[in-house]
Amino acid sequence: MNSYDVKSEVSDKYSLRGRVFSRLREDILSGRYEEYEELREVAIGEEMGVSRTPVREAFRQLELEGLIQIVPNKGAYVTGITEKDVKDIYMIRSLLEGLCARWATEHITEEQMEEMEENVYLAEFHARKGHLEQLAELDNRFHDIMYEACDSKILEHQLKDFHQYVLRVRKKTLSNVNRGPKSNEEHKGIMEAIKAKDGELAEKLAHQHMINAYDNMVKNGLREAYVREGLK
Repeated sequence: MNSYDVKSEVSDKYSLRGRVFSRLREDILSGRYEEYEELREVAIGEEMGVSRTPVREAFRQLELEGLIQIVPNKGAYVTGITEKDVKDIYMIRSLLEGLCARWATEHITEEQMEEMEENVYLAEFHARKGHLEQLAELDNRFHDIMYEACDSKILEHQLKDFHQYVLRVRKKTLSNVNRGPKSNEEHKGIMEAIKAKDGELAEKLAHQHMINAYDNMVKNGLREAYVREGLK
């Protein structure tokens, strides 16, 4: 076997494990599997058309992320995301979002700046019309634009991971008549600071935006959303 074949085999192995991991991770975060539900290697392997090996490897990675617990001689069980996890994620994310906004002032492209401005103005329109679903989608996209604009694949990956973890609960609390428009006002301030190349202000506003988002979740339905979703 030549070096090319070896590289291809290794790449295929890791891409297969990665696909299984991503699918299981998405299924857990979307609520397909309930908390404490057992994940069965054979059944998952058959469903995805893979052997037990990439499933087992994906389980180990999921355990490292705290999404499942592997009990020796028993099996793998879903642990999910707790209220404390959400708080921890938001506190860490508030610092990283601030850093991201600061770096975005240095690296944002003209096209990204135009999209960010359009995002904010479209959100203002939908806020006036009371279109909360569209407002939530634009809110998600605003953050993606900023993550891409920071020009750091490591920071972008980390922030998108955190964003995905709390998306289910966040959808429940963002889609209300108060937080949606207020969130977009905060986006507008961040956007204007980035456009003005004021890194210090952009960092401060992005940090506070995450704190406000978490405070709103606690005030307007974090616990209720967890009850509705069967979370703890």
